[in-house]
Amino acid sequence: MLEELGVPYDVKYINIGKGEQFAPDFLKIAPNNRMPAIVDPDGPGREPISVFESGAILQYLGRKFGKFYPTDERARLDVDQWLFWQMGGLGPMAGQANHFRNYAPEKIEYGITRYTNEVNRLYGVMNKRLADRPFLAGEYSIADMACVGWVRQYEGNGQDLNDFPNLKRWFETLTARPAVQRGFDVGRQERERQKHLSEDKEAQKILFGQTAR
Repeated sequence: MLEELGVPYDVKYINIGKGEQFAPDFLKIAPNNRMPAIVDPDGPGREPISVFESGAILQYLGRKFGKFYPTDERARLDVDQWLFWQMGGLGPMAGQANHFRNYAPEKIEYGITRYTNEVNRLYGVMNKRLADRPFLAGEYSIADMACVGWVRQYEGNGQDLNDFPNLKRWFETLTARPAVQRGFDVGRQERERQKHLSEDKEAQKILFGQTAR
């Protein structure tokens, strides 16, 4: 979204394998100890504001800059529905599929099948939606931005985009956008350094063994 808007920003990396997401300064802006979170130094009333949760961030930026988030109520509701669909469905289910397929210490077939099938079902929902429109909510919007990163992981989630021609066309359209490509490039080197997480048992304890304590 920031690349599409063309606004300047700084990236602050959080090493989740080392538990940096539990640092008090980070928890002040992201109380759920998850990424992403932003701090806008020029928030409402010209005062700084922090926002966590990707959907809330996208809505905030869309309202602030007046782009990729319609002002017409009907059009905005269309975007909101697909944005929340990603937050409550596509993201969590793809995340679980990725975990059980690639990170779980035991290969639990029920978990693998359950979440792989659910991602498949959700891809089918998108494929049907995109049969008669170029983007999820008609015009290119924050709903598309929210979903494309999860579809990008299709192979790790056990999916074949050739089974979903409308979704494949949408995915290729989005990933051809220069701003999307630049967005994907952000943090590439940092992610490469953290590829060991699938084998680092201590990091996995931090990532996957969290309780309220």
